Amino acid sequence: MCNSCGCNITTGSRLLLKNGAIRAIRPLKPAAPHSIEVLQNLLQDNDRQAERNAALFNAQGTVVFNLMSSPGSGKTALLEATIERLTARGLNIGVIEGDLETENDAVRLRKKGVPVVQITTGMACHLDAAMIGSAYQQLAGAAMDILFIENVGNLVCPASFALGQHYDVVLLSVPEGDDKPEKYPVMFRLADKVLVTKTDLLPYFDDFSVARVRDEISLLANHTDVLEVSSKTGRGMDGWLDWLAGALAEA
Repeated sequence: MCNSCGCNITTGSRLLLKNGAIRAIRPLKPAAPHSIEVLQNLLQDNDRQAERNAALFNAQGTVVFNLMSSPGSGKTALLEATIERLTARGLNIGVIEGDLETENDAVRLRKKGVPVVQITTGMACHLDAAMIGSAYQQLAGAAMDILFIENVGNLVCPASFALGQHYDVVLLSVPEGDDKPEKYPVMFRLADKVLVTKTDLLPYFDDFSVARVRDEISLLANHTDVLEVSSKTGRGMDGWLDWLAGALAEA
């Protein structure tokens, strides 16, 4: 997707193109207005930056969770509820927030008393490692046990860009339908944890089957547990927090 729509050119990769670290190759199709050439070796350079990010996270003792989903799945609401519970346990939390425009979600999360850096990507439908590296510098000096990255709402492109994270978490909300793992296999295949969100709406979406979601993810050769949660009612939050605690201990 990113190689054809041009959204692979972000703040970080544009600088690399200018400096000659990566070179442009021919477009996949005739250039249309505002189209951008595909960049050869973009992902390789991103991976190198992701490795540098990971080394920095590890040196600081920060465990990083990359939250991905389609727009409106409830990532920010989940973070609000999660931050409240984790800070009550004495953990230090930081957030890097990604959206095409606005600081709406960052404003919501800052009200929870944690440091938040907003990344506005413009046209890019994903975060990349260069963006994360720059944003993390703005959090320098903030003690963080856990850093949450709320990626841009998109079930395709974010799966292709490593950020240096320790864990990938994919959210699927009940109103979206239970067929998304089958339709968007790449993202669900790489998930370390899948959360079915907005489960308080299950009585109103009787065609949504959590069992089907589990089966589809299993067919993708991903045997992670699927957790059912509701940020509104608190359903499943204990299981989510227990998994975070286990991941933190393991890392």
